[in-house]
Amino acid sequence: MAKITASVYTSHVPAIGAALDLGKSNEPYWQPVFKGYDFSKQWLKDNTPDVIFLVYNDHATAFSLEMIPTFAIGCAESFTPADEGWGPRPVPVVQGHPELAAHIAQSVIQQDFDLTIVNKMDVDHGLTVPLSLMCGQPQAWPCPVIPFAVNVVQYPVPSGQRCFNLGKAIRKAVESFDKPLNVQIWGTGGMSHQLQGPRAGLINKEFDNAFLDKLIADPAAAAAIPHIDYVREAGSEGIELVMWLIARGAMADVAGGPPPKVAHRFYHVPASNTAVGHLILENN
Repeated sequence: MAKITASVYTSHVPAIGAALDLGKSNEPYWQPVFKGYDFSKQWLKDNTPDVIFLVYNDHATAFSLEMIPTFAIGCAESFTPADEGWGPRPVPVVQGHPELAAHIAQSVIQQDFDLTIVNKMDVDHGLTVPLSLMCGQPQAWPCPVIPFAVNVVQYPVPSGQRCFNLGKAIRKAVESFDKPLNVQIWGTGGMSHQLQGPRAGLINKEFDNAFLDKLIADPAAAAAIPHIDYVREAGSEGIELVMWLIARGAMADVAGGPPPKVAHRFYHVPASNTAVGHLILENN
């Protein structure tokens, strides 16, 4: 059977991708951000999975206001980096894993979660920036990636509890796949930030670190955080943190296994008026 061995959580700030692509990662402003991922890049080399299931949100690239699925799974052979207005990022094409993706879709839909099946789409910074942070600038990504897009842009958005429960369903789906694949699940986006209005630039370090504490030791409490608390405490874009709960819900301890090992934890402010959070949890 396939199994989920670890979960990775990280912000996907677009300016991070631009800094890397334009050779600015060693500038004083950006050095602390990228230094926080030095451990992670080596960790991924030492723990390269067969497949990454990457939870992210599209930023009006693959989906527009004309059609926005709540949950969408990429089942294609490959996914091209998107042109977000200034040309595609100079990163490798993302290779998919159609067989596992189709199996997860079948299993999760039969567990009463409605997924949109996507057989062709470009992927934006929400997916490629986390890969860059964890992998650097390789000629090819180290393994296939299944993109899983969540709507946290157009209201109504899914609750943290629903995302957490979806993670449980994804774990069951992966474990019922009949090939011995090593799978990692990544939750991306956040942490606290707001991009518009009177609170533009809002960063709440206390909320962010309390969320990380809950995510590690009491994920059920993190899942119970109401939507309004994300908006009030973490800003309008802080709602992206519900995507981390999908990854956390897929970990073994949620299904009665032992608590995960914290391999790495990192938090930094600022990065383009945003708080950067990062966590790696390993299943024991």
